[in-house]
Amino acid sequence: MRPDKTIARLASGEPATIVALGDSLTRGWMVRKGYLEFMDEMLRAKYSSANFSIINQGIPGDTADGGLERLGDDVIDHDPRCVFLQFALNDAFIGINPSVYKNTMRAMIDTLQADTDAEIILITSVYIQNSRENDMAERFYDRLAELADECSLPIARVHDYWKKMIREGADFRKLVQYDGVHPTVEGYRLMAEAIMEIF
Repeated sequence: MRPDKTIARLASGEPATIVALGDSLTRGWMVRKGYLEFMDEMLRAKYSSANFSIINQGIPGDTADGGLERLGDDVIDHDPRCVFLQFALNDAFIGINPSVYKNTMRAMIDTLQADTDAEIILITSVYIQNSRENDMAERFYDRLAELADECSLPIARVHDYWKKMIREGADFRKLVQYDGVHPTVEGYRLMAEAIMEIF
């Protein structure tokens, strides 16, 4: 699926506010340039008439539950035309049940659909080379994919794009910071490329 209304706005030059709600990956943790800065450049390059702004509402350490609590002030009050939702890793690492995570994400989707006209784009987080941690994360990504199917929403499969690029020769160690999870600038560029695939 594609965010057709948002694409039409970008192509026509109609004003559009994009709000990105998420955790440290959305914020752009400890880098000079995160995926939203790359998205801004890539969207303007693709849609020369685009008239949009991106509001970064990423908070390091946040979970889906925190995102749901922030939805009114941080997203709905900005009257967005498009909303990025990116949560999973903090939920996974603190031991939230994947089904509880899915229900919380669904509550976010339901609230946004009831209170805004925004298109919603679901975004998975990154691939992790530690197999145990990655298996844990992918259980959450699978729930997000289920929601995309059930709610007919576009989903950017960032983790799958990273795996594809690594198979094609990208060096995982250059995509992540010292903790093996948070992206470097190069990792964030790949994150933006993955999202641009649906635009």
